[in-house]
Amino acid sequence: MTEPDALALLAVFLIPLGTALLLMVVPSTERSLLIGITALSGFAMFIISVMVFLQYDFEGAQFQGVRSWTYMENVGLLGKDGIQLKVGIDGIAAAMVLLTGIVILPGTWVSWKIQDRMKDFFILLYILTAGVFGTFVMLDMFVWFLFYEMALLPMYLLIGVWGSTRKEYGAMKLMIMLLAGSILIFTAIFAVYAEAGLGTFDLTRLYGVQFDEDFQKIYFPMIAIGCGILAALFPFHSWSPDGHASAPTAVSMLHAGVLMKLGAFGIIRLGFQMLPEGGEFWAPGLMVLGITAALYGAISALRQTDLKLMTGFSSVSHMGYVMVGLGTLNVIGWSGAVLQMFAHGIMTALFFLLIGGMYDQAHNRDIPNFSGMARQMPVWTVFFVIAGLASLGLPGMSGFVAELHIFIGAFRAYPLVGGLAVLTAAITATYLLRMFSQAFFGEFNERWEHLRDITFAEKCGATVLAGTILLMGLWPSPWVNRISTTIAETIPLVTL
Repeated sequence: MTEPDALALLAVFLIPLGTALLLMVVPSTERSLLIGITALSGFAMFIISVMVFLQYDFEGAQFQGVRSWTYMENVGLLGKDGIQLKVGIDGIAAAMVLLTGIVILPGTWVSWKIQDRMKDFFILLYILTAGVFGTFVMLDMFVWFLFYEMALLPMYLLIGVWGSTRKEYGAMKLMIMLLAGSILIFTAIFAVYAEAGLGTFDLTRLYGVQFDEDFQKIYFPMIAIGCGILAALFPFHSWSPDGHASAPTAVSMLHAGVLMKLGAFGIIRLGFQMLPEGGEFWAPGLMVLGITAALYGAISALRQTDLKLMTGFSSVSHMGYVMVGLGTLNVIGWSGAVLQMFAHGIMTALFFLLIGGMYDQAHNRDIPNFSGMARQMPVWTVFFVIAGLASLGLPGMSGFVAELHIFIGAFRAYPLVGGLAVLTAAITATYLLRMFSQAFFGEFNERWEHLRDITFAEKCGATVLAGTILLMGLWPSPWVNRISTTIAETIPLVTL
């Protein structure tokens, strides 16, 4: 990547941050101006994220677009380049930047329906988005953690103020568990800094340090659990379905679509890339927790009657696949894990967009209360079926590409886990197809005669997400090339 591309990496998190600051001075009564500013900002983030992804050269250097500005050095325990604003991406981060840009665009559009304090909502939403983008592009461990926290903290107010049902409970439970995980990450970061003895938090330099094997075995699980809580790692997942069920539409989209991937990304960036021998030692345990989460989430989703809770437990299950892929320690399994992070992010964002569009009218999400919705909301039904087919791994959809890689990688490493992963896919198909038959088809429930199809903004957002599902499913090579090359060249101890 060239110098302008390094500036693009800055722009992806400075645009939402600058938009949040700008919105602070815009009167709350100027809804048209608020909508105009957020429309421009959302579109700019989308375009830049696509540009960053496409310009990443998978045959080039490990980290591209690297540029740094030293913030503090040669002070106290800090040496040269102690704390920096250092940006750069590899193929994994490029895919995650693209995911965030795609999800925030429809997330912006569907949030224009908010009537209560829309300005405040967008300020917090864009601060969260800046934190997500910053975490994906940052190569300084200290600043990485600051952006990681910036992505988490707004969630409490976004759910607690604009959420529904048990919003205070969901917000508090989410925040307590995520901050508990942050304590583990923070401890591990400073342990790594002290052990390395370089006087810098520069990740590219820390990756070159050969840490003691016992040190890696102690601190890798702290990073894996700390970041894994955000990725709904079993048994620390219980905050996730409650958070999904309580959050407003755009927050659910970002929460399940992007924030959960932030946790898995942290395991890769701080765990496997920096402490590879610790990762190799604990990989079987990560795989056990992953397949347990996959099965538990799928079986729990099978029992749900609330659409959001069903999708929430489905997210726990699909993130379990990610952990299974990481635990395989082979390139095809790892490629599947990262592909799953992207594919699930898109499909679950589409799920929550559609559930929110229906709930805003019906104020009801119980599946048994609906029947024959395909007649009343045909466009909504088509998009929901697309998301569902992607979730169950239908060939031609993004979910198939990801799950196929994970299954092959799992069978190569642990055939029993591979078989259980396929069983999980069968359970996923069961609860989704049953939900389709109950809610979309059959005799129409006259109670919902007043419902109208989703709005134009929601249709546009759903089109962007559904289009991405089909594009990745039919032409996966842009994702596979960037991700697999990065894994093969930069993740130690991962075999072919």
